[in-house]
Amino acid sequence: MENDVILYGASGHCKVIIDILECSHVSIKNIVDDNPKSTIILGKSVVHSSEILLQPTDNVILSIGNNKVRKKLSNQFKVNFVKAIHPSALVSKHTSIEEGTVVMAGAIINPDTTIGKHCIINSAAVVEHDCIIEDFVHISPNASLAGGVEVGEGSQIGIGATVIQGIKIGKWSVIGAGAVIINDVPDNSVVVGNPGKVIKIKQNEYH
Repeated sequence: MENDVILYGASGHCKVIIDILECSHVSIKNIVDDNPKSTIILGKSVVHSSEILLQPTDNVILSIGNNKVRKKLSNQFKVNFVKAIHPSALVSKHTSIEEGTVVMAGAIINPDTTIGKHCIINSAAVVEHDCIIEDFVHISPNASLAGGVEVGEGSQIGIGATVIQGIKIGKWSVIGAGAVIINDVPDNSVVVGNPGKVIKIKQNEYH
């Protein structure tokens, strides 16, 4: 993992990434925010984005929990996006993890899984073998994906949700906390319950 990392976004999510980098002995160059609510976060200074001109050689992680905002900023900035993996995460050497993705403490990612760009694999999440996680996805704490699950771009799997093997979840969908998913989920769906049921189809903001 590269040193001198810039974190863009000074939120609660940023705090968790600071912890990952500290546990990995990675130095933090700056913490940047468009609208900082504080000048200090976990003892580190926060600067306004107007004070920093990001360079193509800068090592950057988008420390923002909102999937849509991460996508917007990833397209806007021409920098060297890097990933961060907590030392306590169990990540198979047979797994592919793309740039900008963060893997939190206690997460498990098993073999032949592919995880895209700028994803969040949160604390104690389980992503089993042969899963495909597209860009900008957030797998929340304690969520579990069985083998061969596919999660489309920008979707969020809620805290404690369970997805059985072979399920396909569409793009920009939201799986509610504790939901049990036993059927495929269309794009832009909001799904809750056990078994999971679609309660809403969101307006498609991405094409």
